[in-house]
Amino acid sequence: MARYQLLNNVAHKDLRVSTRFGTEFGDSLGMVQAFPTEFAELQREYPIFFRQGTDGEFQAVALLGFDHHENLFLQGGGWNASYLPGAIARGPFLIGFQEQEVDGQLRTEPVIHVDLDHPRVITGQGEPVFLGHGGNSPYLEHIIDVLRGINDGVQAGQAMFAAFQALELIQPMSLDVRFDDSHGVNLTGLYGIDRERLAALDPASLHELHRSGWLEGAYLVLASLYNMRRLIAEKQRRLREQDAAGQGRAA
Repeated sequence: MARYQLLNNVAHKDLRVSTRFGTEFGDSLGMVQAFPTEFAELQREYPIFFRQGTDGEFQAVALLGFDHHENLFLQGGGWNASYLPGAIARGPFLIGFQEQEVDGQLRTEPVIHVDLDHPRVITGQGEPVFLGHGGNSPYLEHIIDVLRGINDGVQAGQAMFAAFQALELIQPMSLDVRFDDSHGVNLTGLYGIDRERLAALDPASLHELHRSGWLEGAYLVLASLYNMRRLIAEKQRRLREQDAAGQGRAA
């Protein structure tokens, strides 16, 4: 159960957050939400797909493994990638909104909340959130940048996915993946960009996508699919390790 509080440097002056990774921190996830503001970074290492929610709206996801609780980027307390998805990097923090008086007017301003029951919040361990005199630590400044990117990404995503849907560019994908003669998986519920339909768009539609900034996003999603090879190779490596361990025990 989450226990969110508005972050401040008095009540949370001694707050520390672990930046290690592992199942104990809730990192055993097969996919995480992805945001258009990070597509350029994500597409270098993660396959990017779309998923449709119960409300019919789409969101982007970065694939981490081939099962709900399989994260193939987790290795010995670390994360084997140069870029950490924002949904993971934010840790126990999220953006909330609060009415504040600015220049004599009430405005809804973004504020940071922290989940004090999050497994990364460990007494006396991890990165300090505030400096001794009450200022923001370098870690908190990084979190602020991450949350800003997520907030901008949520808004950009709504417009981007609506534009893709209007042009019928988002189509369901059938992914039947074989790792070896004995292991495989069929991934369902994932959507991608229809490459042929994108290539066949009329000049006016292409121009509008480009003008809005969404055309680059479509090609980044397509380019990211080459990372499936890396993910499959890592899965195959782990299966070989399991088989070798099993043979060792049998002997």
